[in-house]
Formats: sequence, C-alpha cells, structure tokens
Amino acid sequence: MFGFSVFMNDTLTNEKKNYIRKMAENGFVGIFTSMHIPEDDVSAYKDRLRDLGQEAKANHLELMVDISGDALERAGFSLDDLQPLKAIGVTGLRMDYHLSNQQIAQWSHQLKISLNASTITQKDVNELNEAGADFSQLEAWHNYYPRPETGLDQAWYEEKNQWLAAQGFTIQGFVPGDEDLRGPLYEGLPTLEKHRGSHPLAAALDLMSCGTDLVYIGDAGLSEEVQTQFSLFQKEQTVMLHVEALDEEFYEYILGKHTNRQDEARDVIRSADARFRNIPQIPPRQTGERLKGTVTLDNERYLRYMGEIQLTKTDLPADEKVNLVASVTEKDLPLVQQIRAGMNYQLISKEGRE
Repeated sequence: MFGFSVFMNDTLTNEKKNYIRKMAENGFVGIFTSMHIPEDDVSAYKDRLRDLGQEAKANHLELMVDISGDALERAGFSLDDLQPLKAIGVTGLRMDYHLSNQQIAQWSHQLKISLNASTITQKDVNELNEAGADFSQLEAWHNYYPRPETGLDQAWYEEKNQWLAAQGFTIQGFVPGDEDLRGPLYEGLPTLEKHRGSHPLAAALDLMSCGTDLVYIGDAGLSEEVQTQFSLFQKEQTVMLHVEALDEEFYEYILGKHTNRQDEARDVIRSADARFRNIPQIPPRQTGERLKGTVTLDNERYLRYMGEIQLTKTDLPADEKVNLVASVTEKDLPLVQQIRAGMNYQLISKEGRE
C-alpha cells in the first residue's frame, strides 16, 4: 500500500487540500506528517493538525503523526489520553524518541504505533510481548534521509526487514517525490540512498521487492504525470511508460497495453500479446543499436518471429532483423527494471496518445 507526506510548516491551503483529494482518488491510503521540526511554529500545530485530520477523515485516509520530545504537549495534546487525537482523525503515532515498551504496548490497543525500524532490538520485542502489545497495531517505520550519501544500504535494509517481518511487524519505507522537495537541502527524502533522484514509482516497486509493506512518498509532492502512473499501478497493476517515436510508421502498433511473458528474459521484456496486433509485413528499417529502454519490432528477416515486440532492459547491439520503433523517456527508464514476469505494462506516447 502507498501513502504520502503532508508537512505542517504551513497552513493547509486549498491547493494542498486538492492534492490530498487527488492522491486519495489515485489509490493512496495514508498521510504521514511530522510534529518535531524545531524551526517551525509549534504553537500553530494544534489547528494545523486538526485541519489535516479533518481532510484525512473526509478522504478516508489514515494519518500517521511523527512526534518527538514535548512537541505533542506543546501543541495541546497529551500521551496520557489519546482520544482527542483519534477524534480529530489521527490513526497512528510514530514514536521517534525513547518511551517505555510498557507504554507502547498499552497504546497499541488504542491506535497504530510506529517504531523506528532501525533501532528495534530483540529486547524490545521481548518486552512488548511480555507487556501484551497488539502486534497487529505495531509498525516498523524506517527513516528518510535528507542528506545525500546517508541513505540506507539495500542489503542491510533487506536483512533488517527479514528480521522485522519474523517478529510480526508491518514494515514501512520512504521514496522521494518529484515535486515540492523538502528543504532546506531539496535532495529528496528516500530511505535507500540508491533511490535518491529516482522515479518515485520505480523506487516504490523496488522497496516492495525488499520486503516493504507500506511505501510512503517522503517529499511533499508528486507531479500529475507520476500520480497517474501510481493510479494505474494501484488500480490495474500496470506500469505506465511514456515513449517517444523513433519510427512513425510503426509507432501506433506498439502503443497500448502489454503483458510481460511469464518466462522472463534476461535482456528484454517480451510482449506476450504482440502477435495478436495484426501488424502488416515489416521490412527492415531503423536497425541501429538498441539502447536500454528501446521498444523494438522484429522485421521480416526474423521469419516466424516477425511482429514480436520487445523492450530492452540493457544496451544491445544492432540487429538487422530488429527495427527500432520507440524509446522510453529518460525519466521513466528506472521503471523498466521493475516490470517482472507476468506484469502488465502500458506504452503511452509522451504527447498522451495510447
């Protein structure tokens, strides 16, 4: 499942409310926000949190609030009584500072509690079990890393997630947005360093393959184009790729929906339905080097393979039997590697044609 971030350093504008509504319509299920940013006016947080909770409830979204220090009490709430928070739409608290596991166990019977995934130990798990915690309400949230070169290593992340899953935790991670990047560095907010600057959906699919149950957009914005890509994936399990024409004559034949074959190839994505597209005789043309992200069409020199549509996953040499028809846009290139066996994908013209 996917979620997104809304930060409370400003009042909730109509523009941001529309963004929340559109994200909910596109299949996102939760909002993450923070209440421990020292340079912000904490005194305004109570009204801002109430407004955000109202929008979350109106759009049937969960609301996870990251708290630290005495920010919650300074904003007019108390950990001694969680009902006022629940009443305004808060469905979970991320505990980013030390609280006793006995307290956490008690709170887990009232709402979702998120713990710092990087610091949970076996001792914590034992104490939570002994205190009767509801593990169905406990989540392990990884951090995001604003400073370049400080994001997590993927191998470490996967190993940690295997352990967390074995303990019964739901696991969450962040990927960067592509608009309204978080200041003051504006370098994206990923959990894994490899995802910094990457396509948000490609990063999200990669996190899911690493044992991640919940993926949230760390930054405050997604472009409408990427929102549409998330929407199509969530509603139809289809990866949308924007492409540019290399051969206008056969361009229209390759646009539309495809399915990667179940016998996944190493070098290319093979369209399972290519031979049902009634493509006419295909003479050799545009048979140059096949760079990663090139959509190709086998020509008549490939005999019975004529008409096969492929999408290259790596750079391949020129082949006189294979025509170049289109290329995936640079922004969408990271998505190519996320198209697994049997997965649906859609090739759409950069100008919007399908």
